[in-house]
Amino acid sequence: MNRTTFFILGFITLFGFSAIGGIIMEQLLDIRFLTIFNAPLPWHQQGAYGLLYGIVSAFIAWEIVKLKFLTSTRTFFGGLIKSLNLSIWDIVFISFCAGTGEEILFRGAIQPYLGIWITAILFVAIHGYLNPWNWRISVYGLYMCFVIGGIGIMCNKFGITSSIAAHFAIDFYLLLALNNIADEPLVRDHE
Repeated sequence: MNRTTFFILGFITLFGFSAIGGIIMEQLLDIRFLTIFNAPLPWHQQGAYGLLYGIVSAFIAWEIVKLKFLTSTRTFFGGLIKSLNLSIWDIVFISFCAGTGEEILFRGAIQPYLGIWITAILFVAIHGYLNPWNWRISVYGLYMCFVIGGIGIMCNKFGITSSIAAHFAIDFYLLLALNNIADEPLVRDHE
């Protein structure tokens, strides 16, 4: 993938998913788009809670990914991310675009209709982590269902900025870890 395609996909995720979410909110749910940013907590507090939740969740996710039975999966995704030759700013960009666009669509538009847990399962399944033909990736997917469900709960309790920040932190942490996979031991000793 060349850099132009990479940035186009990022902008499509940011603006396209947000637009789809906005259309669903406005036309089907009778929710005014900008009201999703009205929240019980100020944006900076939401951001702090979201970043903390995201970092802790991503750390645990990475510990799961480093387990021996996920070696082939980790190697595959690590090679895929490594082949993109991402800089730290590329990782920030894609994490911001995905965190914002996907959360506006899923937490802002789909979650009010389907509820927290069905939306979480749908989100994880669409990302390919619930695969009936690959139990290994499904173990990771099951963990991510709980993480994404937690993001949904956080969105309802604190506001959508908290879910955007959590999603950003998870993507940033995991993309950075996968991008640097050659620099880390691939198998933990205490499996």
